[in-house]
Amino acid sequence: MRITTVGLDADDTLWHNESIFRLTQDRFRALMAEVAAADALDARLAEVERRNLALYGYGVKGFTLSMIETAMEITEAKAPARIIADILAAGREMLTHPVEPLPGVRPALADLAKDYRLVLITKGDLLHQEQKLAASGLGELFAAVEIVSEKDASTYSRVFARYGTGAGEAAMCGNSLRSDVLPALEAGAYAAHVPYPLTWAHELAEAPVGHPRFAELPSISALPEWVRGLS
Repeated sequence: MRITTVGLDADDTLWHNESIFRLTQDRFRALMAEVAAADALDARLAEVERRNLALYGYGVKGFTLSMIETAMEITEAKAPARIIADILAAGREMLTHPVEPLPGVRPALADLAKDYRLVLITKGDLLHQEQKLAASGLGELFAAVEIVSEKDASTYSRVFARYGTGAGEAAMCGNSLRSDVLPALEAGAYAAHVPYPLTWAHELAEAPVGHPRFAELPSISALPEWVRGLS
C-alpha cells in the first residue's frame, strides 16, 4: 500500500490550544466565585457548550458566548456588567495568544513534506484558524488547508479525494481519538493518535486498539517513520 497524502490536525497537535481554554476557564471560575461553586459552574458551562455546538461551532468565539450564557443562567440574568466585560476580555486574549509549534512539529512536517502531500484538516473558527496557521510559520509546508465545521467519515473521504488519491492511500494524525482517528479509520484511511496532556471532554473516546490501520505514537516526531513504514 502506498501513502500519498498525510492529514494533520492543528489544535493540540501542531500547537497548544486546550491549555489556553483551561486557563481561561480558571479565570471564569474566579470571576463567578461569589455566585457559583467551581464544580457546578463547570457542569453548567459544559452543558451550555454542548447545546451551542450546533449553533456556534468550535473555537474561542463559541466558548466566549457560552461563558456569557452560563453567567447569565447562573445569575438568573443578573450578571454584573463587569463580569460580562471580563469574559469578553478573556475571549479577546485567547484570540491573540501567541502561537508556537509544539516540540518536534516543524522537523516532522518538513520531513514528511519531502515525500507526501500534507493537508491541514481542522475544526474551529475560519478566521482564527487561518490566523494561527499564519502565526505558526508552518503554512508553507501544507499543500492544502481545510477548516471544517465537523470531522466525520464523509469529511475525510471528501478531503482526501480532493487533495490526494483517496482515503485508502492517506494517513491522518491528531490528538483527538473522536475527531482525528475514528472517523478517518471509518473513511478507510490510516490514523495515528499523538496524545496531548489535556483533552476536552467532548473529544474523549475509546482507542481502537487492534485496528490494523491505527497506531498510537509517543510524539509527532515518530510520525514520518510510521508513515513511511506503511508503504
